[in-house]
Amino acid sequence: MSNLDLRPAPHPCGGNGRTGPVRDVQPGKQVPLGESTVVRRLLPNLGRRMVGAWCFVDHYGPDDIAGEPGMQVPPHPHTGLQTVSWLREGEVLHRDSLGSLQTVRPRELGLMTSGRAIAHSEESPAGHGRLLHGAQLWVALPAERRDTAPAFEHHADLPVIDGGGGLSATVVLGELAGAVSPGTTYSPLVGADLTLAAGTDARLPVEADFEYAALAISGESEVDGVRLAPGALLYLGCGRTELPLRADSDSSLMLLGGEPFEEKILMWWNFVGRSQEDIEKAREDWMTGTRFGEVHGYDGERLRAPALPAVPMKPRGRVH
Repeated sequence: MSNLDLRPAPHPCGGNGRTGPVRDVQPGKQVPLGESTVVRRLLPNLGRRMVGAWCFVDHYGPDDIAGEPGMQVPPHPHTGLQTVSWLREGEVLHRDSLGSLQTVRPRELGLMTSGRAIAHSEESPAGHGRLLHGAQLWVALPAERRDTAPAFEHHADLPVIDGGGGLSATVVLGELAGAVSPGTTYSPLVGADLTLAAGTDARLPVEADFEYAALAISGESEVDGVRLAPGALLYLGCGRTELPLRADSDSSLMLLGGEPFEEKILMWWNFVGRSQEDIEKAREDWMTGTRFGEVHGYDGERLRAPALPAVPMKPRGRVH
């Protein structure tokens, strides 16, 4: 998925700094995406730029797209990151410059590694269902892997944990409670879809060295005593060995975590780099039609890159 902002701000991210356990609800921002989709952008925000290596989180829906085109995101580029597509309802058709053509459905992992350069598009397929609901996330690649070869993975069979007390967890990426996703990772992290049945009262084991955040997807639930409505992101910090979860009605969450990302990165538009020169080069290559390849089959023009900011861009430490 793309950042379609025509005036994207540069986001200096990463850097040193760990926090103990906290309970910090992060506000979302309504952002139009393509022709007919509006998302809640939860990372980056004014208070926090990253959770582990997770550097971008959009939550969308549930949207009634009956008789509508649904998601229509034209071909656009990425560098230095992985994209994670996760659906609760609906379908998204993925195309990329490697020649991949894959429909991603609920509880299936669509994982794209941009590495040095890739382009892709996302759209609701013809004859799509009535509802569209899910999340799109980015993972920053560490410096030694940011120029790795681009790749796309689709995993329909993911491990599921019975957490007891009404809790079940699908491990989307990384490792949780001994269960490991088949998706490729480049730093210690976890992404999991948590389903809480009505009456859930459970404790999920987590890693004390990881920082975590919980994204409320549907229903209302309590995470470490904080009540969350759909679309809210709760930053939890580090230092826990278990996470208390409660729900009075059926609900769902995404748990995101990882070792605090110690590198300084610069994120602008759809690129993750380490310097302004990295960003300028990626933009130039996209505009001149080099490096990223072509996405075939999408009915429409590819996105043009926005103008670069007038002020210098540079990576800095973690922003709180």
